[in-house]
Amino acid sequence: MQLVFATNNEHKLEEIRSLMKRADLLSLKDLGILEDIEETGDTLNQNALLKAGYVFERYGHDVFADDTGLEVKALDGAPGVFSARFAGEEKSAGKNIEKLLLLMKNKKNREAHFKTVIALILDGDIHFFEGIVEGTILEEPIGTNGFGYDPIFKPDGYDVSFAQMDIETKNKISHRGRAIEKLVEFLNFKL
Repeated sequence: MQLVFATNNEHKLEEIRSLMKRADLLSLKDLGILEDIEETGDTLNQNALLKAGYVFERYGHDVFADDTGLEVKALDGAPGVFSARFAGEEKSAGKNIEKLLLLMKNKKNREAHFKTVIALILDGDIHFFEGIVEGTILEEPIGTNGFGYDPIFKPDGYDVSFAQMDIETKNKISHRGRAIEKLVEFLNFKL
């Protein structure tokens, strides 16, 4: 089965390829799309569907796209849908972390969760899959693996940040891993 993952993010692509062994997974780059597809939706579902719809409408490929948000309880769910561009349109992970830690400086409640929504367009039908992982925001970045907010997010039940985990461990428990697991189960059922 050939399937397009509507992303140019090499980190995401690497994570997903390690989980989806039965599909011939293409990226936006493989289709010659080098720019990011704009995320103008108000929700993770809308953004994921915008990206998947862009590829399906122009190329007719079966496609899936994801959108992820870090939702921090003490910040009323922020940065949420704006996680990637929390500190500006340049989407700098370092600046996003810096801004979040500044806002969290005197907060006692550090509860947060990562949420990933995947929109799949398969044979013209739309399906959504969701994965959530609960955790806490650390007071400073720790670790060099992963990307985005991984250095400041410690998942519940673990003593290390996502950025301190190897990719296999992270994939087993992460929001994206959980959403992809649901996607893979669905696709295996369809095959």
